[in-house]
Amino acid sequence: MPCVSVPADDLPSHIGRYQVIKRLGEGATSDVFLALDPFQAQPGHKEVAIKRMRSWAPLADAPASDFSSRFFSAEAALAGRLHHPNVVAILDAVAEDTAPYLVMEYVPGVTLKHYCRPDRLLPLDQIVETAFKCAMALGYVYRQGLIHRDVKPANLLAVMDATGQVVDVKVSDFGSVLNLNADATQIHRVGSLAYMPPEQIEGGDVDCRADIYALGAVVYHLIAGRAPFDAPHQMALMHQIYHQAPPTLVGQREGVTEALDAVVQRALAKAPHERFADWDSFAQALSGLVSGQQVPMNRLNEVRDSERFNMLRALEFFAEFGDVQLWEVVRRARWRRYPPGHALFKRGQEGSSFHIIARGEVQVFRDKHLVATLGQGTSVGEMAYLAPNPDLRRHSTDIQVTQECTTICFDPETLGKLTFECQHLFDRAFIRVLVRRLHAAHEALAHPRRIL
Repeated sequence: MPCVSVPADDLPSHIGRYQVIKRLGEGATSDVFLALDPFQAQPGHKEVAIKRMRSWAPLADAPASDFSSRFFSAEAALAGRLHHPNVVAILDAVAEDTAPYLVMEYVPGVTLKHYCRPDRLLPLDQIVETAFKCAMALGYVYRQGLIHRDVKPANLLAVMDATGQVVDVKVSDFGSVLNLNADATQIHRVGSLAYMPPEQIEGGDVDCRADIYALGAVVYHLIAGRAPFDAPHQMALMHQIYHQAPPTLVGQREGVTEALDAVVQRALAKAPHERFADWDSFAQALSGLVSGQQVPMNRLNEVRDSERFNMLRALEFFAEFGDVQLWEVVRRARWRRYPPGHALFKRGQEGSSFHIIARGEVQVFRDKHLVATLGQGTSVGEMAYLAPNPDLRRHSTDIQVTQECTTICFDPETLGKLTFECQHLFDRAFIRVLVRRLHAAHEALAHPRRIL
């Protein structure tokens, strides 16, 4: 029996328990619908995307049906497993006999394919920032024993704000995933040719460097408005992928530096060993383009997410936080830059928030006398913030910025939005800070001459 497509006007009212709202799209083997989850009580979480496989009869002479079932099985095995802010969550998998379906997090908006046209290109700094987030997400996926194998613009969802600006990205569609921990036979030679490295086209063994190549090809396309290789016929395209170097990005677009071109060209190297060795090294190279001002900054005063993430990773306060928890902090905290002379806290002010200094320096004054200079990694204001009653919740000193500061600011509302695991890590970090403060106070009392 051939695959049967659902007619555009034949919209099912329900798929399982989910109420279907509209059709979002269709692929070669599936249809995607927007639906409501009637059992989801949280506001803003009732909408889900359902990918329903088209009806098939799993006959020996129907290889397309067998491929479809394997793609479904590969994705279904990941239901509930992937928890990363830049990966689309697979919430459930229902293996119905005629039309099995996946329930996924719904991400409104468009895919990055929308921004691959020359008349819709994103700013260069935003492209690099988006690539950094994809690299971190795919690094997380690889640590779960998975290789995506179909990284392309159409599988990267752009997250937009209320004004329609792209503010985030999510990796989707794990139907072609290679699960390194699975016992079942898996399909080889899958993916989209324009973004596939030579070793994947050949059907050989692949590792994370195959996905690194694919993401490099996506970045190239987003920058240039064209894929790194383009030919009218499949064989000609394969010949280019095997034997030709991608044209340099320098000169194809204003603002492209040799450093940016070098990072993309290295990701697109023919031999895996000539590419970045792992996701961390690729992500750091992308982040270095931003911090080293090797791409024009569209918004000069903004602290980019990649910069924030790397700041957090370098701070002792966040030493026990994993990548997923660090991304929570990147998104939930209030990030601020303060010029020299700014009063971070004033004596007598209520302690309704605290700061962690990510970069820069502040000085602490008591009765106009300098008592301490605090720098990177130091928390300030936490003693008043954590005080057990309102009488003690007043700052006893003045804290003033002496070198331009980037701080991470928290208040009860932002801390309350963190997951339980992230809040627990904050509690542990606070305990370490307080133990150090108590130890320093004890040393000051017992051995005052040791303390400067």
